[in-house]
Amino acid sequence: MSDHHHDHPHRHGPEGGRGRPVTRRRFLVRSSEMTLAAAITITAAGALLNAPEAWALDVQSLKPETMRTLIQLARDIYPHDKVADRFYAIAVKGHDAKGGKDPAHRALIEDGIAALDKAAGPGGYLGRGWEAERVALLRKIEDTPFFQAVRGDLVVSLYNQQEIWPIFGYEGESYSKGGYIRRGFDDIDWL
Repeated sequence: MSDHHHDHPHRHGPEGGRGRPVTRRRFLVRSSEMTLAAAITITAAGALLNAPEAWALDVQSLKPETMRTLIQLARDIYPHDKVADRFYAIAVKGHDAKGGKDPAHRALIEDGIAALDKAAGPGGYLGRGWEAERVALLRKIEDTPFFQAVRGDLVVSLYNQQEIWPIFGYEGESYSKGGYIRRGFDDIDWL
């Protein structure tokens, strides 16, 4: 009989994994993180299909697996729980289009994802179920041309999508409507 008692959180085994106890919050975060990799499947034609969100993405120049990883990478760089996967897919789609015209860009993205998968170990980047583990991998490559190309493009390709502006409470540009000064910049009533 072992002296091991069970009134403490386990820091080993399949539930906690990698030295972390499984709390309710951690379980919920883990469950939501796992949905992206599981939700996006690759069709026989090489397109990405997200049945729960009812969208598909045609992939032309990059590998479909690369695009799927890019979507997760985009979500890990700019995480927003209320932004659906399709907006991240739209945001990284430009790399596929650019890769079709520019072999150097295609190689930059393909090689970058391959290196990331190799650094992640078995199961690759998407196999890392914990956001913190993926972010730790990204911190190691944040100065590389690959990471800077993806991050830099996301600033525009993600946040210029007007459909997500209401999620952030942004009403859009005001210049064409007379500017902010005449449209209630001082209508805050809680100050």
